[in-house]
Amino acid sequence: MFDLVIIGAGPAGIAAAYEAKRAGLDYVVIEKGLIGNTIYNYPVGLTVFSTVNELELNEGDLKPAREKPTREELLSYYVRFVLDNELNVRTEETVLDVRKEEFPAKTQRSKEEDSNLFKVVTDKGEYRTRNVLFAIGAMDHPRKLNVPGEDLPKVLDHFRETYPWVKKKALVVGGGNSAGEAALFLAQEGADTTLAIFRADWENTDPKQGCIKYWVKQPLEQELNGHCLNLFFLGKVVEIREGEVELESETGERVTIENDVVFVLIGSDAELGLLKVLGVETEHGKYGEVPVYDFGTFETNVPGVYVAGHFTNHRHIKGAIDAGKKLVPKLAAKLKNAAGR
Repeated sequence: MFDLVIIGAGPAGIAAAYEAKRAGLDYVVIEKGLIGNTIYNYPVGLTVFSTVNELELNEGDLKPAREKPTREELLSYYVRFVLDNELNVRTEETVLDVRKEEFPAKTQRSKEEDSNLFKVVTDKGEYRTRNVLFAIGAMDHPRKLNVPGEDLPKVLDHFRETYPWVKKKALVVGGGNSAGEAALFLAQEGADTTLAIFRADWENTDPKQGCIKYWVKQPLEQELNGHCLNLFFLGKVVEIREGEVELESETGERVTIENDVVFVLIGSDAELGLLKVLGVETEHGKYGEVPVYDFGTFETNVPGVYVAGHFTNHRHIKGAIDAGKKLVPKLAAKLKNAAGR
């Protein structure tokens, strides 16, 4: 019987595991991919523009070669943190189901414990726990354009690296940092690149509105001036075909451009199915559907079910880490009080 099962080994899950170990809780972290899986899926060589203090789990631990760490430095930092602290993390294990169960009739327990028993079923085993923390990312369901040809092999919902597309014609559709970074990397490394973006997204300068951040937009503008990048103010994508793409401009003009690869980077949504089956309420947040939870304890409307990480309102790594650090001591105190210790 675990005190806490943590689903997800990103910054939130790692921070929660560290606090759980410090508090003496019986815990386990289950991760369907790798440690820091969302960061692992960042573009190769990406510089992470958050400041070091927003990324590290303990002050002074993260020491990048330059002012800001690369994807590789940050990923290595989280992996080393798990290994050095001997955290109980099980990778490449997928959670299939989380369900509430009843305690056996003869089990001694308090009223507080009575409602908190869950069975977590994975593709490798089963776990029983008094509490479950969903610390998952928001990358499970990439959003679609829903246009003809989107199922062609050349249409990708994730950008990893530039080199397969050197001297080829690439189209990037999207208006956020991921789309901006992909277009920048492609243009800089020799791809004939077009960024298809709504004018409002391009002209928006409010960093709180999900626009392309200035540290990406400035070099993008330099690429535009150097004629290495094309900018298309999008009305809609009409159709994707084998060797071309048909676009409609913001003024309604139809344009067909030659094309070898399309990156559709318009955001993604978290997998909330397991939470909903448990009865967790959701609401429409700033970035899409999110679970409803107490901002002080991070507990949902279902006792014993907690949330933290990128798929909640904590859209940045610092918020995810802070959530993991805050909720576990409160949970540990709650368990101690329930046990009468």
